[in-house]
Amino acid sequence: MSQEETGQRAIPDQIEYWNTEAGRAWVARQQSWDTAMKPFSDAALIRAAVRPGERVIDIGCGCGATSLQLAELVGPKGSVLGVDVSKPMLARAKERGAGNPVLRFAEADATTYPFERAAADLLFSRHGVMFFAEPERAFANLRTALKPGGRVAFSCFRTPKENGLITTILAAVSEFVPPLPKMNPDDPGPFAFQDPERVKRILSAAGFTGVALEPVDVQSDISNGQGMAEALVNAMEIGPASRALQGAAPEVHAKAKEALRTVFTPLQKDGKVLLGAGIWIVTAGNG
Repeated sequence: MSQEETGQRAIPDQIEYWNTEAGRAWVARQQSWDTAMKPFSDAALIRAAVRPGERVIDIGCGCGATSLQLAELVGPKGSVLGVDVSKPMLARAKERGAGNPVLRFAEADATTYPFERAAADLLFSRHGVMFFAEPERAFANLRTALKPGGRVAFSCFRTPKENGLITTILAAVSEFVPPLPKMNPDDPGPFAFQDPERVKRILSAAGFTGVALEPVDVQSDISNGQGMAEALVNAMEIGPASRALQGAAPEVHAKAKEALRTVFTPLQKDGKVLLGAGIWIVTAGNG
């Protein structure tokens, strides 16, 4: 599809990132990261209270794990539309959802995609909305897709210090790589929605009501139950550490790997490597 067909607005840095190294890495490590992110999905789905027959939009659906969960919850009389900007991740999502009449996917920027108006019961996202370049505009567009009385539920990270899932890994490799570019608190990225007051302002400005944020703490297994070797590969190929290590010499990768092994060793338990994550579950209504 072309950008005109999907209503996709050009956000070169994000679109390029999720269609190149990041998208390919997430596809390659999809099974492991489905396991790592499942506690996030489960927490958000509980608060979303999905009902049979509902129509749901899954924002930033990635490789399709949450879309598949939503499809099971809405059942044969419901529908799920997964949207994402990443071609490789959407291709994987379509493979996984093939033959399921409840599911469909669109390559789209949620900021400008021409959603069917007032048709959806629920807007859902597992850690996808923090990457919006213009969050108020994106949520205002998404709200046009909601029925009166519809709702939104999504998960997002709280502060860096509450998220060892990211900061523990970055701290371990930081000695060997140049620092990542410093980001402003409002820049699109993992921690863009850490401030609850900012989240409330964005959603309220987009027209949502009854905005609430619930803090939830989870443990994330980055090893897919396969122990240290899998945890090391995932930590080095997904997320900020992979960006920091991009283009680094083999000896740097080796040093980073051993540093991560040292950090992960005391976190191993029953074949898992568990890292803590502090998230918000955000809910709001449409009128």
